[in-house]
Amino acid sequence: MQCNEIRDDRPGIRCAASGLQRRQNLNITQLITEITMSSLPKCPKCNSEFTYEDGSNYVCPECAHEWSKDAAPVSAAENTGEKRIVKDAFGTVLNDGDSVTVIKDLKIKGTSSVVKVGTKVKNIRLVEGDHDIDCKIDGIGAMSLKSEFVKKA
Repeated sequence: MQCNEIRDDRPGIRCAASGLQRRQNLNITQLITEITMSSLPKCPKCNSEFTYEDGSNYVCPECAHEWSKDAAPVSAAENTGEKRIVKDAFGTVLNDGDSVTVIKDLKIKGTSSVVKVGTKVKNIRLVEGDHDIDCKIDGIGAMSLKSEFVKKA
């Protein structure tokens, strides 16, 4: 179908296929996907290809991450999958499987329970995020801790 065969009297309607679709057997959905995928960067948080522009930002619909168009590209450390270094309150490097001790009474949100000073937590797991330690505390259960409130045992 050629553009001059399309007739529509509504204002603002014109043939989108004339300037964009040059190849045979390429439907408009494939064309839009090809244009958007090739020109927009992948999400730096989840590496999704389905990003879109929103004003002066890029947005990822999968993880809802937003970043500026003029933001620095993803660093080489993040790109190669290098692990980040997590340190305890005294600057000691923590690793998966370590045992730590709580250095401050920690109130648990939503309950009246408190994790007391000196509570030993075994077999921690390091995760990304604000609370960078996942663990299981006897008598309380599974929870996440910030590394600034623990010391390596």
